[in-house]
Amino acid sequence: MKRFIYQILISILSGILGAFLYQYAIQDKLPTPKKAKLISLPYGNFSESEQGQNTTVLSENSDELFASSFAEASQVGRQSIVYIRSIEKERYNRYSWFDLFFNKNMPREERRSIGSGSGVIFSSDGYIITNAHVIADADEIEVVHKKQRYQAELVGKNLATDLALIKIKAKGLPKIVIGSSQKLRVGDWVIAIGNPFNLNSTVTAGIVSAKGRRINILKDVFPIESFIQTDAAINPGNSGGGLLNKKGELVGINTAILSQTGSYSGYGFAVPSDIVVKVFKDLKAYGEIQKAFLGCEVKEIDSDVAQRLNIDTLQGVAVISLIKEGAAYKSNVELGDVILQINDYQINSQADYDEILSISSPGDTVTLTVRKQNGSTQIKYPILTNSEGTTELGLNKNYKSKYLGGTLAPLPRLEQVQLEVNGGVKVKEVQDGILKNMELEEGFIIMSINGYTVNSPQEFEKIVKEIYGTVVVELIDKNGQRNRYRFRFN
Repeated sequence: MKRFIYQILISILSGILGAFLYQYAIQDKLPTPKKAKLISLPYGNFSESEQGQNTTVLSENSDELFASSFAEASQVGRQSIVYIRSIEKERYNRYSWFDLFFNKNMPREERRSIGSGSGVIFSSDGYIITNAHVIADADEIEVVHKKQRYQAELVGKNLATDLALIKIKAKGLPKIVIGSSQKLRVGDWVIAIGNPFNLNSTVTAGIVSAKGRRINILKDVFPIESFIQTDAAINPGNSGGGLLNKKGELVGINTAILSQTGSYSGYGFAVPSDIVVKVFKDLKAYGEIQKAFLGCEVKEIDSDVAQRLNIDTLQGVAVISLIKEGAAYKSNVELGDVILQINDYQINSQADYDEILSISSPGDTVTLTVRKQNGSTQIKYPILTNSEGTTELGLNKNYKSKYLGGTLAPLPRLEQVQLEVNGGVKVKEVQDGILKNMELEEGFIIMSINGYTVNSPQEFEKIVKEIYGTVVVELIDKNGQRNRYRFRFN
């Protein structure tokens, strides 16, 4: 037993002595390992000496700086994002056959349908930009900012961009800082701020996946689609919220997602801020957008188009139709010409073309770089027009009718040419009344009643007041489809 204990003590002492000798006799002679540092390697192939000269060492707190840039941007941006509740009052009759005969004056019951979305404060005195679909058909618009509730009024909306301007009575609001969407690059970091699923001031981050996207979601004769695509998570309720760069500047208004489920799946789309600013100024000053027209229809060029039109380039967009007496026609632009550039912007897609025109106004002179079919390049200076073919601003022929329950306007001349029709009136707004009972929607075009062409809102109202019984109304819907419907007027 004593011998066993003796062996254990000898083993322990040997272990202690060995550790002591390693610490002082061996480890002190080994080189001290250096602390690893994160480095960023530039692109390209370098020799060993070049690698040492060109590598960039990030500071130890670089991650904190990177994160704080998002934190600062989101903190600034969140101050200017509001929560919007859209309230639609649906009135309906709810009574028995007995009431129908003996109690005809019973009031109609009311059901409230509530939607939600986001908005961005554009001025300190209460002007707010949101999506048109957020406040569509709303009887009441409620804005919530920092737990304070406001009743908002609609200033104007534009279906071609899916944007709307509303106004609340407030002062000293923190307006958003505007950035340039033209300077935004694919791969730049962005953050989306909004109220998805009724969750106030939610911030998500991602990058710009693409620019100039057309996804064919806007139902208008002349839609303006040049979306910024991002993989920042955007969900229902984000609509109308802001897409910001790392400086906290607004570069877009979140508008749509591309998803099988209706929720985020990696594809979000925003209206570029340069377009938003133009729409804001027009709606505030005129109540409607002052859209500029070049007077021609263009098509993106691929190998098939180039072969069909006998074009020897894949750059630019090809002119495939011209409106006589339009700006392009007057500048001697011809069918088959290729528009390479407008002002300083290269044009390589339909979205590029639409975006540049969307930030212009009637009366603006643009510099058009055109490649002719003989291969020569020419510079043109067309003067852009409005939808009537003039350079007049503030052209507003809207007719609001309490009798009809909505607002109508004559179909602009350029839209008549585009649709190959004569006359017609366009539905601009629908409230309670005859238009709603006819199930007409904003953007519908009324062409004729019982074969008689309708040329003005006043003419349509007069016919409706005098007509009885079953009538046939010819309509063009928001998708450009022409149909005939039967209605009964009592």
